[in-house]
Amino acid sequence: MKEILFVGRSNVGKSTLIRKLTGKKLPAGKRPGVTRKPMKLPYQGLQITDMPGFGFMSGATEESQDAIKNNIVHYIEDNADNIALAVMVVNVSSFSEVVDRWNARNEIPVEVELFEFLHELDIDVVVAANKMDKVKEADRDGTLDGIGERLGMLPPWRQWIDIIVPVSAKKGDLGTLKEKMRERIERVRD
Repeated sequence: MKEILFVGRSNVGKSTLIRKLTGKKLPAGKRPGVTRKPMKLPYQGLQITDMPGFGFMSGATEESQDAIKNNIVHYIEDNADNIALAVMVVNVSSFSEVVDRWNARNEIPVEVELFEFLHELDIDVVVAANKMDKVKEADRDGTLDGIGERLGMLPPWRQWIDIIVPVSAKKGDLGTLKEKMRERIERVRD
């Protein structure tokens, strides 16, 4: 069965987003790292896979966090041919700051590495820019431009509207994401 993969840093709202999309109850919490292994749900004749978050996980050792990150990479590699779409969820409030902090240490930010890795495997990617409800209207375009730039896309972000999709899982503002997912699903079925 083809799958839609939800990936991203811990506590960016992947499980909440899936719950709002599917209406199915998933474990989600305020502490990072509630999801520790892939969770699968049926969705419109496909399967949604909620991947564990990478990065800090409450109560997990550094070795455990590294093992989970390695498991994510192996899962994606092993299932690449079956993944119809990857939805990379980012927290708009912290994404640019986190990426800039990694870049300042001359390290490749995990989010950028994941985005490029998915493309290298020929997996179609949509970036769900989550928690837009926390961004002031006046800062909206600048925030989304910043996400695009850090992922190697030139501004304005609106030219990448098929890739960068602003959402608010908490508020249920998912219309554009649903539309983009439906478009990708139709391509896979054709």
